[in-house]
Amino acid sequence: MHVSYFHVAADVPNGPLPDAAIVIDVLRATTTIAWSLRNGAEAIHVFADLNVLRSSSESWPAEKRLLAGERGGARLEGFDLGNSPVAVTRELVSGKRIFMSTTNGTRSLDRVRDVPLLITACLSNRSAVSKYLIDKRMDTIWIVGSGWEGAYSLEDSLAAGAVAESLGQMICEDQIIAAGNDELIAASVLWSKCKNNPERCLRAASHGRRLISLGNHDEDFKCCAAVDSLDIVPIQTEPGVLKIS
Repeated sequence: MHVSYFHVAADVPNGPLPDAAIVIDVLRATTTIAWSLRNGAEAIHVFADLNVLRSSSESWPAEKRLLAGERGGARLEGFDLGNSPVAVTRELVSGKRIFMSTTNGTRSLDRVRDVPLLITACLSNRSAVSKYLIDKRMDTIWIVGSGWEGAYSLEDSLAAGAVAESLGQMICEDQIIAAGNDELIAASVLWSKCKNNPERCLRAASHGRRLISLGNHDEDFKCCAAVDSLDIVPIQTEPGVLKIS
């Protein structure tokens, strides 16, 4: 198994595609996606462009859709939801298709949308994701972080390291090759240092501090830091559309 980690979408190389890609945006898009599907959302349709999101959502019945939009950590005006995993309750999202665009995560998903198997991961479902990839016998895997407006983010590297550890625990670690990728090695070291208190790392990250400055997000932090609390794997079933495996 050859695994590479790229901090942001812009770092993803052109050329041959891997067997699978994992997109991570711990704070908070991929955590919100996982919990939305866990709570009964029919699908998550992700968009990098807000205008395309609005026009696409209009073709879906109003009673069966929700708009989720976030920029700079705050919910967009006129949208039903922002980007909070604790806001996507079963009562609100069950049976609905969520049309979603966020500052960072949906851009990374768009960058690797042509990979044969595209899934999303967070700390909450990292073991479920690892097991799925191993069961499918994936050989080359890209882990793609979302960063913050094109720059490195600590929390995505933390989760990349968590996924790498989980893969290593399920198969012989010698079978995981970092493919000359120092970013994956660094992420693994970060996880080994912070895994006993991942929430502390999330809060210390620059985006964590940004969320704190916007208001009380204690429940979001707690949810995003809950390792292996979900057993679902969001998978792209058609371009931009994520459903449960």
